[in-house]
Amino acid sequence: MDLPKEVPIYQIFIKKNEYKTLRDHMWSEDPVPAKLKASQKQYDIGVAYRGYHIRKLKKKSLRLTIHSPKLFLGAREYHLNAEYLDPSMIRSKLSFDFFKDIGNLAPAAEHILLKLNGSTIGVYLQLESVDDLFLKKRGLQPGQIFYASNDDANFSLITPENKIKHSLEAGYSLKVGLKEDFRYIRELIYKINTVPQSEFKNEISNLIDVNKFLLWLVGIVCTQNYDGFIQNYALYRSGESGLFEIIPWDYDATWGRDIHGKVMEYDYVPIQGYNTLISRLIDVPEFRQKYKSLLENILETKFNASYLEPHIFSLQSMIRPYILLDPFKSKDISSFDMETEYIIRFINNRRAYLKNHLVDLS
Repeated sequence: MDLPKEVPIYQIFIKKNEYKTLRDHMWSEDPVPAKLKASQKQYDIGVAYRGYHIRKLKKKSLRLTIHSPKLFLGAREYHLNAEYLDPSMIRSKLSFDFFKDIGNLAPAAEHILLKLNGSTIGVYLQLESVDDLFLKKRGLQPGQIFYASNDDANFSLITPENKIKHSLEAGYSLKVGLKEDFRYIRELIYKINTVPQSEFKNEISNLIDVNKFLLWLVGIVCTQNYDGFIQNYALYRSGESGLFEIIPWDYDATWGRDIHGKVMEYDYVPIQGYNTLISRLIDVPEFRQKYKSLLENILETKFNASYLEPHIFSLQSMIRPYILLDPFKSKDISSFDMETEYIIRFINNRRAYLKNHLVDLS
């Protein structure tokens, strides 16, 4: 079978005993040693499973740490997402491309075909790690990066289960920075929840880049990532401006499907989104009108089927020959083929819903 050249082939080699360790300690964050062969070069790497519910599935996501040479394609760490529950295998890629297209920060994402010890284990999405090298590639100032590692990262003083948080930084892990830098997260969460509304506009403008947060809100509301409001994001605090930006992460549960791959109706997430920070931002008339203006513009120019269709079909046609080689996906190629129509139908319905509810932001 002739394969298009757009999708790279990666080969990982793990010794038998190390592979057994990886499988027997599924929840361990400690990587096992391995070799990566890609682009006619070989690298010493570490391999660990990543994610939460995906670890329980047959096709698991992986985290690669590069040891020698120190960098692979300009990074020291990559995430290989199985995208197992996404029938289209393109939702994350489509989401990150959409975020970048509307002017938001987002990790680079590219499909690959992965082989393990000589056997093909399927199509994966290679996802760039959001770290100091992520910032450097984009010419951004050094700063702190925090990952929203669970749903306690909801910008509130209370957990989603309505319990008082044990700490203001609950839900966050530090990716770049020092332990004492958690003080910035504590200040952010404290002020979001305690500053009087009369002072909120000025106070929050000294903590976050409001325009970029509103762009992120447009992106997540359009793609409808339900979990992304309280996790599945990173916070970058610029060392120069001292302002936070938000970066999307793990976007396979989007474009009309939930984390289990089941249908999520186009009107499930309201136009205002949800979390404590968004509620307070939208309560400021100037910010609410700014959000409305941004959303109106993107609904007309970027979030519509005629604009997105070419990219959707291009992604599908590019990876389809490789899906036929994926032992976990090839038997259900008909679902893969039909999923683009489902995504386009979601875009049309979601866009109509959002346009009809713009009045809610008046």
